[in-house]
Amino acid sequence: MASDTAAAPRRHQAGSWLRGRLRNIAPFATLLFLVAFFCIASPSFATSGNLANILTQISVTAIIAVGLTFVILCAEIDLGVASVANATGILVAFLTAQDASVAIANLPMPGWAAILLSLLACLALGGVNAFGMTRIGIPSFIMTLAMLQIGAGICALLVRGQIAYAVPPLIGTLGSRSLGPVPWIVIVAALALLVGHFVLTYTRFGRYVYMVGGNREAAEYSGVNVRAIISAVMVISALCSGIAGMLGVAYFGSAQQNEFDSYLLDSISAVVVGGTSLFGGQGGIGNTIIGLFVLGVLNNGLDHVNIDSFLKILIRGVILLVALIINVYAQRLRNEAPQMEA
Repeated sequence: MASDTAAAPRRHQAGSWLRGRLRNIAPFATLLFLVAFFCIASPSFATSGNLANILTQISVTAIIAVGLTFVILCAEIDLGVASVANATGILVAFLTAQDASVAIANLPMPGWAAILLSLLACLALGGVNAFGMTRIGIPSFIMTLAMLQIGAGICALLVRGQIAYAVPPLIGTLGSRSLGPVPWIVIVAALALLVGHFVLTYTRFGRYVYMVGGNREAAEYSGVNVRAIISAVMVISALCSGIAGMLGVAYFGSAQQNEFDSYLLDSISAVVVGGTSLFGGQGGIGNTIIGLFVLGVLNNGLDHVNIDSFLKILIRGVILLVALIINVYAQRLRNEAPQMEA
């Protein structure tokens, strides 16, 4: 009897620990399962060359996902990331173009000037999102949905059926060349993830992001300027999207309309599949990295086993749905835990 009584608290603690970490354990277990499955299903999957392919393939998504992690941790959403990335990439290419029929400026623009103007443009788009959300009071879903259309309109206005191929030398190097065996775009993505993790983990701003996402009313009572934090994360998201857009144009080799459309779902999926809570305040860059690898391994592995392309889309959708269910279920367990302890 005494042993059963002593074991009960331990089982309760183990159950509480498992419930509290379900959001982190499930994505990691999914990643391990996918890696094991594709290693068995395809001998060509488990090679160093294929690992390099996966890292390169997820690099653009990773840079966008860094900014989205900040936004989602604040319990907001940014549906305009792909359009901002596309618009920024097109702008830097068309500002650099030498062909008079394609170039925006009458004279060839120096590379640094094209990069600077493009970054200022994406920051301005992020500022519009921030103003609409914090000053006018438009919900982030609606505001960024409008920005999705605005970005698409900017792309259409700039492109007008044309394609630009020139990019500034710095962007060309970072987007399409390598430092030894490692592509520069992988290095940039790793640095973006590292900086994002450092800011969220070791700075006061990062703590405020978690506070705003965890309990906005309590954050306000604690003296946190909630409007400023939300504005900052929207601008950070736009900046990450702009950088990804410029490097993506160099990586793809051209700037054209609708080039980044698939990155909206991919970047949101990476953050959510990795375990960052849609309700804010839980998760981080570590979760996003796991989510990126889950999507990267899944997409790459399905190519190795020659599954129908339409079935690939269905499988990705099912995995995203499962991640959303786990996300909501983990939040429900978190809310119920204090009541069970009481």
